[in-house]
Order: sequence, then structure tokens, then C-alpha cells
Amino acid sequence: MTDTIITKQNTQLGFIGLGLMGSRFIRRLHATGWKIQGWNRSPEPAQSLSRDGIPVADSLAKLTADSAVVLSCLGNDAAVQAVYFDEGGVFSAVKPGTIILEMSTISPELSRLLHQEAERRGALLIDLAVSGSTAAVEAGTITLLAGGDPDTFSQCEPIYESIAKQWFLMGPATCGIRMKLVVNLLLGVNMQAIAEAISLGEHLRIEREVLLDVLSRTAVIAPAFVGKFQKIKDNDYSPQFPLRLMSKDLDLVDKAAKLSGAQLPAAKVAKSIYASIASSSGDLDMSAITPYVGHYLDSHKQ
Repeated sequence: MTDTIITKQNTQLGFIGLGLMGSRFIRRLHATGWKIQGWNRSPEPAQSLSRDGIPVADSLAKLTADSAVVLSCLGNDAAVQAVYFDEGGVFSAVKPGTIILEMSTISPELSRLLHQEAERRGALLIDLAVSGSTAAVEAGTITLLAGGDPDTFSQCEPIYESIAKQWFLMGPATCGIRMKLVVNLLLGVNMQAIAEAISLGEHLRIEREVLLDVLSRTAVIAPAFVGKFQKIKDNDYSPQFPLRLMSKDLDLVDKAAKLSGAQLPAAKVAKSIYASIASSSGDLDMSAITPYVGHYLDSHKQ
């Protein structure tokens, strides 16, 4: 694969993980003309794709063996570990020269293991972290943050063009996932800050509709959060980025901070609050922190 130009006509893609993000990625790649098949650990998402005319592989090993480029988007370290290293997993069937684009948000330690095992088997792995919600995936406006070999990264640009607005090579192996933790630290802490600001405004008896409308139009609200205000206004917390994943990512941030020596006091508070909410409402969108945060903070007054 290393000497072949990647095009929609000559490249077979395989996509592993058909959850909230993965199902949207594979549908977008299929709709934009790529030859692609999918696989998921549980059958229901794969059956839905099959009904819509997107091929589904009989097994993970077959998908891996049949694909020149394998992409994966999975929920956590445990899922990635199983999919890649278990019997019948990716590394049991990958062919030398196969490109792997691993898009899950996982620990840098596991990402390094993936790079090492891919190299041992002659495959070419890029950790290709995703910044953006389900809505951004559908619109093709995500940002991709990569770590790995520059030539392999550049070779895959035709794929990036079909799913992303911009893409950056952050450095060698694991730099993409390390940058994703930096980005999601801001995402989690800023969403908590917005929730606290709304709580303060309500406690100060500012009319809620006016509070939300005006706050969303101020310069201090980043573009990634503007859409959250409508969800908050409508009490619509259907998931674009679930609380449980934000909580998981802040756990990864906390672990990375401890290993690197970084001091992150605001992130520690956010980690605790997201974990508390995710235990009962983890499948809701992360903006669901808003109706909970005032009660949580009030209940923890000394």
C-alpha cells in the first residue's frame, strides 16, 4: 500500500466501530464514493448499515485482511485492546503494508502499544484523533489530530478530505491522541464553566431565555458551544457527545497529568462533577451538566 496512491476507485476501506461517531463516519465515506465495509462487536448497528446498502464483513479478521486501509472508532481502552489484540483481532489478520487509522480517544500508553505492534507486523498506523461532535461528523467539519509517519499521514489525505474540515500532523506516534486530551480538557472544563455561568445568572434572577440568548452571543463563548445553548433552552439532551465519554476523557486527562507532572486543578474538579453525573445520566449529551451543576454545587456547600 505504501507505493499506491489512495483513491476511491482503487482502495478498499474497512471501518471498525459503528457507534454514535463510527456509524456516521462510515455513512459519510460510503456516500462520498468510497468502497467500504463495516464491522461492529454487537450486531445491531451492523444490521442497520446492511439494510441501507453498506457492506458488513462476516468477521473482524476478514475485514482486516480485505482492507488496504483500516479505520477504527471505539469507545475506550478496553474496546480498542480487545479489537486489536484478542484472538481474531486486527493484529491477527493485518497484512504488511496495510494502513491503520485509529480514531478512538484512548490513553497515550495504549496508543504507543498499537504503534509498536503495527510496526512489528509491517503495518502503518496513524493515531488520528477526532475533534468534533456527531453533528460535525455529519457535516464533514471535524478536525483531525494525527501522530505518526509523515508520508503515511500525507498518503491518506483523500480520506481526510471526505470527512474533515482540517487535519494536522502533531508529531510522531501518539502525538495525535495526546493533543486530543489537551483539546478535550478545554471542552470539559469550558462546558462546566458555561453551566456554572448559567446557574449564577439564574440565581441572580436574570430571565432564563434572555440569559441564554445573550450569553450565547458574547465573545467568550467558543463556536463549539454555541449549539449547546439551544439544547439547554429546549431541555433536549439527546447525545452529540455523551457525558460518559466526556467523563472517560477527563479520566484520561487526569492520568496523563499525573504521569507528566502537570498540575490541573480545574480539570480535577470537572472530572469529579462529570463522574458524579455520568453515573446516572451518562448517555445524555455533555450539555446535560447544566441542569445538574447548580444542584451539585449547592449540595456540596460546606
